[in-house]
Amino acid sequence: MNRDEIIELAAGYALGALEVEDRARFEALLAAGDAEARAALRDFESTVAGLAAETAEVAPPAVKAALMARIDAEGRSRGTLTQVLSSARPAPARRSLWTVVTVGAMAAGIAAIAVGLTVSTVYDRRISQLAQEQALLKQELARQEALVTILQDPATRIIALSGLPPAPEARGRMLWHATGGGLLVAQGLPPAPEGKVYELWAIAGKGAPVPAGVFAVDAKGAGSLRVPPLQAGEGLDTFAVTLEPAGGVPAPTGSMYLVGKL
Repeated sequence: MNRDEIIELAAGYALGALEVEDRARFEALLAAGDAEARAALRDFESTVAGLAAETAEVAPPAVKAALMARIDAEGRSRGTLTQVLSSARPAPARRSLWTVVTVGAMAAGIAAIAVGLTVSTVYDRRISQLAQEQALLKQELARQEALVTILQDPATRIIALSGLPPAPEARGRMLWHATGGGLLVAQGLPPAPEGKVYELWAIAGKGAPVPAGVFAVDAKGAGSLRVPPLQAGEGLDTFAVTLEPAGGVPAPTGSMYLVGKL
């Protein structure tokens, strides 16, 4: 038996993958004290033990159990070769060293793919989040630019709003442009009760109040509202604030807190 055959048999023996005939041939070498066979087996057992440890979840249980028992027995005493040989069970079918190596490689590949998919998912979520944040920033920038345009326009009017009995100390300022909309800034308003919100109304002459948006105030009673252009923008001359149900209503129903007239 040449060296290549001995190495091949040692590899199959270490994996418990030899057929009965090949196993008997190799065990005969071991029993005869063949140094080359013992050295080859020792090398392959060490290699396969490492592989089994790394791929414990995918390695065939019978192979791992037989291998670990063989290594444990050999570690206790190199002189108990007979016990080592008798502890191993014949393999029912021929399996190549490459079978276990391939299983290990596949497990590593699947793990790499799983990690890659996880990283990809996190990356995609972050990209989506950044895109949303960018869209919000663009909207805010557009609002700020529109406000600057209104402030710079000589046609913009400043309307003072005074507090009424529910909040006599409250005050407000309305920057209003007939075609560009405006900005309401209020202070001194009491925090709205749960389920309530402040609503701004725009009135043209003796016409019906037009809802212009809802807003909340902080603990100090300060709040603001960006008002879009309104259909009756040219004729509006009065602005008022009432306390209404959350979400706002199409027509005022609550007490009036602020009012101001051009």
